[in-house]
This record gives sequence, structure tokens and C-alpha cells, in this order.
Amino acid sequence: MNLSIIGLGKLGACTAACFANKGFNVIGVDVNEDFVNSINSGKAPVFEPSLQNMIDNATNRLMATLDFEYALLNSDITFLIVPTPSNQDGEFSDRYLKDALQQLATAFKKKDSYHIFVITSTVSPGTTEKSLIPLIKSVSKKKLNKDFGICYNPEFIALGSVVRDFLNPDMVLIGESDAKAGNSLEEIYNAACDNKPYIARMSLISAEITKISLNVYLTMKISFANTLANICEKIPGADVDAISRALGSDKRISPHFLKGGLSYGGPCFPRDGRAFVAFAQQHKINAELARATNRVNLFQINHLAEVVLDNVNNDDYVAVVGLAYKPNTPVIEESAAITLIQNLLAKKLRVIVYDSLAISNVKARFGQALIYASSLRECIASSNVCVITNSDSEFRAIDESYMTANTKVIIDCWRILDPAKLGQKVKYICLGKANVHVKQTLPS
Repeated sequence: MNLSIIGLGKLGACTAACFANKGFNVIGVDVNEDFVNSINSGKAPVFEPSLQNMIDNATNRLMATLDFEYALLNSDITFLIVPTPSNQDGEFSDRYLKDALQQLATAFKKKDSYHIFVITSTVSPGTTEKSLIPLIKSVSKKKLNKDFGICYNPEFIALGSVVRDFLNPDMVLIGESDAKAGNSLEEIYNAACDNKPYIARMSLISAEITKISLNVYLTMKISFANTLANICEKIPGADVDAISRALGSDKRISPHFLKGGLSYGGPCFPRDGRAFVAFAQQHKINAELARATNRVNLFQINHLAEVVLDNVNNDDYVAVVGLAYKPNTPVIEESAAITLIQNLLAKKLRVIVYDSLAISNVKARFGQALIYASSLRECIASSNVCVITNSDSEFRAIDESYMTANTKVIIDCWRILDPAKLGQKVKYICLGKANVHVKQTLPS
């Protein structure tokens, strides 16, 4: 089968390159001409580990175009991977999906053969049946499950490991308009995945609910681990890592996403939580667990700010090391580090920052309000208090050689450093253990 991918951003470019590597002929489409030109010149349009290698290996099976009609007429299945930003009420906007489908459905009028539309973008439950299918039918004048099929097929990936996650998923989620469409999509993933994942096939609405509820469940797990960390900070001898390892060994719980640290962030978890609450409200259900999770998440970053402020003087320079919401990505969307920086600037503190991937995005956001270090060593050496806000492997090498007469305090949010290697002159504080002395009120 020939595939077309609408949207060549962080997920779309990786999806297109991975499918091409597995032998499919893939046509990528984007409204951004730079992205299209990058693909056609054999260059990754966005940064993502392993993406360039996948493009290099795609040979002549991957191309890109600005032409929606060409892509649809020359493919059997179209994946839509376009932005679905959050509305004020927390639900996802489908305007970009509709814009793309309008063009695709118009082109579909010229096609006689069966076509499958696959919605990969995250949508609010009910969107596919209430909004997207009627649009395709009205514009193309084609019949669902006769002339075309539609699937909802969101990916469960993390930025920084998109290629690996795409090729080795725990589960492939397929919401299907009928068995024919689902069978075709399952066949594609059986060929594309390096492992043999569980294929979860269900109705469109069930799949839409599954997507956001899975992420909400993970955030509850994260927030529980963060609450444990906060408790351990109050009790001498308590160690959140030892506790979470024991909890995670129980197969009913598992160790994944059970590590106390900072607030979760990024483009998925926070907004999926808000969308879940909004969806539940529509059906007169109070999603109290999801609401509480959001409150705990907000508390966690405020707690870190209290720890920092308790250890700085007005004339100190504070370093924030690790600006992206997680390692191996330049994305700063809803990053705990960014919120911390805003809090520190509000207190008129001087802030110096470093992140090898995210620094340009932070410059675009804060401009001259911050000092930008060109290296990790420079950032630490120029500061009195240093906060390590993500667990990037580069930061794990920090030892006494990074310390200067200026450096007084290291705050390690993920407990990635060995305090014995930092020397005797530096106060080492790690979240999740009883070495933090701040006034703290756990959220009720």
C-alpha cells in the first residue's frame, strides 16, 4: 500500500520516515515549504534522535509535496498528523484537521477507488463521528464504509524517542469505522513494527476515550510519586527512590512513570488532562481524580520554587540547567523549568540558563531577561545556586571539577548526582529526601 502523511512536524516526519524504511512508498505533505524542501533534499525538517538516519535509509521511497490532491490520488491510506491546539475550555480544536480534510475530500471526488483516512492527531472524544466523517461525506459525496473508511490511530510516543517508540510500541490503538479499514491498518503496523505489539481494535469513540484516559492515568501515577517525594523530604531517612522501586516491583503497579521529581509537562500530558476533565463535564461527570492530579502538578513546581528561594540571596545568580520538559528534545512547552524561571524573574533574581537543545527556544521566549551560557561548565561556574531540572545524560557528569568559589548550592530535582563527588564546599539538595528545609503544605 502507498501511504500519505499530512503534517511533517515532530511526529509526522518520524512516521513518514519509519514507514518508508519499512518498504512503504510514502508521500509527505505540509503547508510549510521549508519542511517539504528538507524532506526532498534528504534532511530532517525537525530535530529528533534517529530521524536523520531514518531519512538517509529511506532511499527513493520518501518524498514530500505541498499538493494535497497529488498525495491523496497517489496513495491508498492517508494519515493526518496535524496540530490540535487546546481551546479555552480544555477541549481540542479540530480546525486544522478540518482544513486538511477539506482539501483531501475535494481531491477524493476525483478518485474512484477505496481510500482510508487515519486520524492520528489527538482529538476530543466524539470528534471523528460528529465532525470529521460528516465533512468528508459532504465534500466528497462518498459513502462511509463503501467508498472510504476511517480510523482513529493516535501514537503513544515521547519526544526524544519518537522513532524508537514508533517502531517498538507497547500497543497500537485502532478505532475503526468498520473491520475493512481496521484490517488494513493492522496489516500496515504488523509490517512496520520491530516488535509484536498488542493491537487494540475498537470503535472510534472508544479509541478517542482510550487516548486521553491513558495519559491521564499516567499523570495520576506521576503525581502520586511526586507526593511521595514531598513526604520523604519531611522524614529523615526516607528515600523516595527506594520506596518507588519497591512499589514498582508489584506487577499491579509497575515501575514506569513512578519516580518522584518535578511536574510533568510537554505537549500531551497537561492538555490531555484538561481535555479529559472537559469531556467528563460534558457528560455531567466530575473527574475529581484528574482535577486533583492537576492541582498536585501545579503544587510541585511551586514547591521547587520555594526550595530555590529558601537557598538564595537577592544578589545571587541562579542557574537553571535543563530547560526542555524532558531530555533529548528542544521542546519547552509547559516545562517545569520555564515556570521556575518565570517565578525567579518575578522575584528580581538574576538567572543564567543552559540546555544544549532548547536554548534557542528559550531565547525566543525570554530574550534579554536571561543570561545564556554556552556550556554546562560556564553555567555552573557563573552561578551561586544551580538547579538541575531534567535528567539529561550530560548533567550526570557534574562533579567537583564544575564547582567554583561562586557555587554554593546544587539542587538536584531527579537525584542524578553523586553528592560525594561534588566536594565539601557545596550544599547538595535533592528532592525526595529529607535534606530540604522549607515550609511546605502538602495539597489536600
